[in-house]
Amino acid sequence: MAGGYSLKDQLFNAETVGGLVARFRANDPAFGPGLEDRILGRFAELELKERIDWIADCLVAALPDDFDRAAEVIQAALPPPLDPTKTDNDFGHFIYAPLGEVAVKTGLEHHRDRALDLIEAVTQRFSMEYAIRPFLNRWPDETQERLAQWADHPSYHVRRLVSEGTRPRLPWGIGITLPAGAAMPLLDRLHADPARFVTRSVANHLNDISKLDARPVIAALHRWRSDGRQTAPELDWITRHALRDLVKKGHPGALSLLGYRMEAQVNADLTLPATARIGEGFDLSVTLTAAEDLPVLVDYAIGFIRGTGVRRKVHKLKVAQLTAGKPMTLAKRHKLPADATTYRLNPGPHEVEVVVNGRIRATGIVTFTT
Repeated sequence: MAGGYSLKDQLFNAETVGGLVARFRANDPAFGPGLEDRILGRFAELELKERIDWIADCLVAALPDDFDRAAEVIQAALPPPLDPTKTDNDFGHFIYAPLGEVAVKTGLEHHRDRALDLIEAVTQRFSMEYAIRPFLNRWPDETQERLAQWADHPSYHVRRLVSEGTRPRLPWGIGITLPAGAAMPLLDRLHADPARFVTRSVANHLNDISKLDARPVIAALHRWRSDGRQTAPELDWITRHALRDLVKKGHPGALSLLGYRMEAQVNADLTLPATARIGEGFDLSVTLTAAEDLPVLVDYAIGFIRGTGVRRKVHKLKVAQLTAGKPMTLAKRHKLPADATTYRLNPGPHEVEVVVNGRIRATGIVTFTT
């Protein structure tokens, strides 16, 4: 595609802006004279998040100065709530993201409760996890009280906001001052939710916590197994998703919870080429044997040369079941892109490790060349 794909132009453009403004004018034909032209006039110079902020600024200027009245105008302009029969991947439309920023800009300091009401309404049209975080920082106790109420909300979008908005390391989100495990009592309730949209957020939230402290995550997953309030298949899915970073690090508690024994004896015979050309790749294969039937989680790690150091990156290979005395051979081609935009491959010897159930079982060297 000429010029490349632009997410900001896909989400925020004349059509989407026009649709948003039209919703306001359906109730008040005189709303925001020239508003579309004002919004679009700066789009060329703005990135995605800046466009959200700019649209919010333009809406604030067009809305009534009285916040209660402005909130009424916004809610009257909202489309119907997202389809309640769905249970996953229904984020809504990005064009409604600026409405959350309006709540922050004009309601955070002096209209907390009404602004939270507005966020509750808007998140049923587009997820408001970014808008809730300033309220958690400014009004931590009061906002957490509201979140506790929302954990039982009939809309799964509002229930998801309880978990997603309080994530310690929410991508793109501002930092929050709450302790990393502050929302655990809420996650104890939400893990049993019937909607995957909610349970995925719970798992991602646990994964965030695990990067800071694995102990409360392992404890929560054990507790939820004992509670028995979530179906076994869904809790298994939550567990795998929540522990993904700990598994990459070979955390014993995480591996044990997933049924993989670190102490199990597994032999690994690794085959690698001596060299691999950057821009192409290399083939690796490993043959595993064990003296007992054994579930195995097999990864491989490469120590990439980065400046003056080495960065170890773990890649998935296979989840499998070994049969006693029967060899299993796994193979994969690892690509070495020369034109990656987020990292650069450097020539030189690179160590490759085979990791089975969290332990290194074999190592080898591949020299990258240009």
